[in-house]
Amino acid sequence: MKVGYIGDGFHGFQRQLNFQTVEGELIKAFKKVDLMDAPEKSGYSIAGRTDRGVHALGNVVSFDTDQNLIVNQINDLLPQSIRILAYTEVPSNFNPRFAMERHYRYVFTQDPLSGSSFNIEKMKSASKIFVGTHDFHNLSKKSERSPVRTIKSIEIFEDPGCMVFDVVGQSFLWNMVRKMVNVLLMVGTDEMDVDELETLLNPSINQIVLPAPPENLILMDVVYDGIEFKEDSYAKTKFLKSIHEEYLKKIRAAAVEMEIIRSLSLE
Repeated sequence: MKVGYIGDGFHGFQRQLNFQTVEGELIKAFKKVDLMDAPEKSGYSIAGRTDRGVHALGNVVSFDTDQNLIVNQINDLLPQSIRILAYTEVPSNFNPRFAMERHYRYVFTQDPLSGSSFNIEKMKSASKIFVGTHDFHNLSKKSERSPVRTIKSIEIFEDPGCMVFDVVGQSFLWNMVRKMVNVLLMVGTDEMDVDELETLLNPSINQIVLPAPPENLILMDVVYDGIEFKEDSYAKTKFLKSIHEEYLKKIRAAAVEMEIIRSLSLE
């Protein structure tokens, strides 16, 4: 199943004792509709464990079940900020972790009051350094896992009031996308030059790079070779309506706050 969620109200995707998580809500719903007794008994697996605050439109969960899948029955038991959006049957040896590619989108919102500007053409040029197979140990948590990853593409474009970073690769290390974005933003404001960026991919050099905030990151999709998902149009429509309503609340609140900022600035 492909799962969409707004990550604001959850302590990440992965189950945690005494904390509300996306995975915790999913498993509760799966149990209530008798799709599974326990994850460990059903071959349950996921494509990725997104951090607290990160959102998704295409994370993937899979498990074995003898019951018929009724998407709306599951969605009715989930918080409105989590939805099963698509599903399919897969071979018994399918593992969602072994994807053909993953697509992340980072939406960087610029502060209209800061007066700062970004050289987007310089950022686009610098992003090409990341494309290909490299050692990304400086752009992740130091661990025993292999830091070598392949980036298929990075696209950067502007939308009104924000910059969008589309990053596609087969797999990513923890915090890797957010650190890549932060580095490119530093290049765009001349806090880092291209030569410094290249040293980050040198395995003999250790540098500390902070990640960009998690709440701007979306796991857009996870793609598998030969696997086609069936989109549930009703679930998509309801999810869209719910997000639209929340969006309107937030922009109304933001408009009031902006007016207060302007008024205080004039005093």
